[in-house]
Amino acid sequence: MLSLGYAWHSFYVPSNDVTWADDIVSARQVAFESDKPMLLFFTADWCVPCRIMKREVFANLEVMTAINAQVVPVMIYAGEPGADEAFSQYKVGSTPLTVFTDSQGNVLDYAVGGIGKVEFMKMLEKLGAKGS
Repeated sequence: MLSLGYAWHSFYVPSNDVTWADDIVSARQVAFESDKPMLLFFTADWCVPCRIMKREVFANLEVMTAINAQVVPVMIYAGEPGADEAFSQYKVGSTPLTVFTDSQGNVLDYAVGGIGKVEFMKMLEKLGAKGS
């Protein structure tokens, strides 16, 4: 029974109200037009740490509000059409990888592996300070 609970906990991902771009191309266009940085979240369906981040970070109301206000977010799934180019461009070796870029796609900050809400929010704060 404990194993089933752990499995459910590892794979459960609630929905969230982050306004995710459909793909990296449309995210770049919106970022360029709005002069906002982008949040690139490299993920995979089989990635348990990715699912934990989706549940504990992206489904958090404070985080959702901050993302929608400050960046143009896009989830890039391993194996999806067009993802190989982005994985190659940003030298993604494993998921999750959280990358913040300027509106041109230049890396401003990144975190390899799963991160929690506090670390994610610190990255967003630091990103805001760079734009000041």
